[in-house]
Formats: sequence, C-alpha cells, structure tokens
Amino acid sequence: MAPALQDRTLKALSLILSYPSRELQEAMPGIAAALEAERRLSGKLLRSLEPLLDELATRDLYDLEEQYVMLFDRSRALSLNLFEHVHGESRDRGGAMVSLLETYREGGFEPVTSELPDHLPVLLEFLSTRPAAEIRETLADAAHIFEALNARLTRRESPYAAVFAALARYSGVAADREALAGLMQQPDVAADDLAALDEVWEESEVLFGPDPNAGCPQARDMLERMDATLSRAPRAAAE
Repeated sequence: MAPALQDRTLKALSLILSYPSRELQEAMPGIAAALEAERRLSGKLLRSLEPLLDELATRDLYDLEEQYVMLFDRSRALSLNLFEHVHGESRDRGGAMVSLLETYREGGFEPVTSELPDHLPVLLEFLSTRPAAEIRETLADAAHIFEALNARLTRRESPYAAVFAALARYSGVAADREALAGLMQQPDVAADDLAALDEVWEESEVLFGPDPNAGCPQARDMLERMDATLSRAPRAAAE
C-alpha cells in the first residue's frame, strides 16, 4: 500500500515540476486549489506561482514541452537531478542514488517513473508522505541548490523560478553562502548555444569523472548529509 499523503503542497510542487502533459494541464485547477487550500506557502509565494500555473493550464502543450526540455534537460546548470549539482559524474553519485532508492522503498514508496531517484519531482513526491520534521531537514540540506536554480531561472525570466523560491522558503533556513557561491560559479549557458553546451559537458567529464572528490566541497558535504538524513529517517520510523 502506498504511504499516505501528508503534505499536499509538496505533492503539488512535484507535479508542477514534472514534464508537461495533457493530464497535467487538466489537473492544474485542482493543483492550484490544493495550494490555496493548504496555505503552507505565504500569500506572496502563492501569487508568485500564479503565472506558471496559468501557463501550464492554458499554453500550447508542444510549447510547454519544448520550454521544459530547453530549461531542464539541455542545461546541467538547471538540472532537476539534485545529485548532478554536487556529485556531477563522479562515482559518488551512483552510490548516493542506490542509497536514496533504498530509502524510498524502506519508506513504502516505489517511484512509478523512468526518472532517476534524485529527480526533484520524485524526491518531493516522497517527502509529501513524510513527517514535517523530516521534510524540513531534507529541504534544508538542498536549500543552496534551490537558491541557485531560482537565481538562474530568474535571469532567464522563467516563471519556474517561483517554484524554487517557494522551496527555498519552505526549507526554513538560509542557504549556505559558500555552497551557493560554489554552485553559482559553475557554467550556466543558454540552451540554444550548442557549442558552449558541448564544452560544458566535456569539461564536466574531466572535472567530475575520475575524481570522487571533485566539485564544490561545501555543496558535496551538504548533500552527503542530505543522503544520510534520508537514509536514517525511515529506519528510525520502522524501529
């Protein structure tokens, strides 16, 4: 039996960050209503989400799909796979992925998706079934990632920025400045600049591939604590 839903706001944000589909468009009125009814976000944050909610509900689906791919699939700097921002392509990422998947299963959560376990919509769906303290602790460890994505999407004038502003606020902590600075130093190129994108991928293979200690040390340490938090909490609940 699937774990009970405890936090409808996180479930709603998980759906909003999912790949656009006709089903998602049809569900948008209910998603907006859930956010409004639960009121876990401030009125200001709810208003900031309105342009994205309207766009997802009314814009041509093909345009929404193209926008999503250009933002989140073509740019490593905007990847929705959280471990991408810390472990890169290092060996550490595989181990962290396995640990996270085991955590999901121990919590009674089996992702029904082809996405990787660290895909943010998947993590948010899992967290929507967890106790409030566990939600806050996990989001707090990723606060610097949310702030970096918010800043990059704001520069692009993307309405998706509002989701990451909401998650950063929801974490209840200020992002670690050193970790955030480390992420913001990573290359952030336009999705239509194919030559620059190729260069980023090539450089990333050198930086992150053979060296498990590569990347931003502060960010890596914070997400390792996030790994430990996720792995520890379900076991404690089961005991």
